[in-house]
Amino acid sequence: MTVEQLAYSPGFTPLAMPDKDREAVGAYVGDLLSWVMGRAASDSVWVTIMSNVNVIAVATLADVACVVFAEGVTPDKELVELAMSKGVNLLVSNSPAYETALLLSELV
Repeated sequence: MTVEQLAYSPGFTPLAMPDKDREAVGAYVGDLLSWVMGRAASDSVWVTIMSNVNVIAVATLADVACVVFAEGVTPDKELVELAMSKGVNLLVSNSPAYETALLLSELV
């Protein structure tokens, strides 16, 4: 499934999609950035509630297909602009991280 297809699936809202045709395979849920860097698989969907600029750096290093902010977390304008400039796709889910992960398990 591409990030664009995921972004317009029920339960998700796109924030930034500079690489909307990227394929998303699997998911990783976590908020401890050092763990995400070492454990999230390339091309996975990273689910987090963290919304600081370090998320973009970690997403780039881990080479994830996109970041999903769970629980309706909405990052500020600067983070979204940074994501666009670095090629990091961002989505929002209003559901808790667990429910977001369950939904992703059916989609990617």
